[in-house]
Amino acid sequence: MPKVTSVIVPYATYLRVYEPLAAFPEPERSQWARYARRTDRPSYQDELRRALADLAPTPPVAVPVHESEDAFVLDVDGVVCVCPWRTRLRGWLALDELSEELPPPVMDAVLPPVLRRQASQDYERWLAINPDARPWIRTATWQVPINWFVLVSDEEREYDKGASVDSPPVLRYRTPMVQARRRVARGLRALKEAMDEGPLIDGLMDVGRWLEEFHPRSLVELDYGGLVHAVPAGALEDDHSAADVAEGIAALRRGDGAAAGEAYARLVERWRSVRDLRSAN
Repeated sequence: MPKVTSVIVPYATYLRVYEPLAAFPEPERSQWARYARRTDRPSYQDELRRALADLAPTPPVAVPVHESEDAFVLDVDGVVCVCPWRTRLRGWLALDELSEELPPPVMDAVLPPVLRRQASQDYERWLAINPDARPWIRTATWQVPINWFVLVSDEEREYDKGASVDSPPVLRYRTPMVQARRRVARGLRALKEAMDEGPLIDGLMDVGRWLEEFHPRSLVELDYGGLVHAVPAGALEDDHSAADVAEGIAALRRGDGAAAGEAYARLVERWRSVRDLRSAN
């Protein structure tokens, strides 16, 4: 069974973009510059706790009333880069996705229709004022979408087994935006030459369009997040899914369908335990 911690962590994974301060217009640029100098910045665990707290009341808070003023901050070769949380926007987008995934009776039990209608109306009014808005963070539950692995390389893999219950394992990849975009383009060429259009191609095109919205000197991060708690420690340490995806695409480029199939089979087998655990829940 997965390790149980003192913090309830949704089995969510994240694709984040950290943009340099120069990408933000004033006065937002100065705001994030001041924020980056703070020593009390919240962590991704804090973000999760706040989201879970909103679901505790009756009725639950489907989408935060106010937009978050927090962000994740990285120093990339001496350049401060920021990934705004934009929790409210992500809440609206997640609500749309949830409505597509859950049957209506289940959805009504999770969030009453009146709350969903109010959230939808709020989003439409907000979007009319902010038509170009996009999130800096994408989230997936119980999986890392295959198209995310296309953006990164096994050499960029960072694994920390964690020292204690309060310091859980970390598995993530970080890559420059220019590399991520290049890999998307190469991956799409290989896939389109080898197969008809399908979910994998559509997903990669979608994430490629999303990346084009950001500054070219941004950093892209793929983070296993809370999913590390659903994967046995040994399997997590041996997880090189990005290498399997890269090998499969390289095989397609060579026209070697058998090798591509073998790489995909390894990927499927590796994620079988997580898929089974999701079904059990």
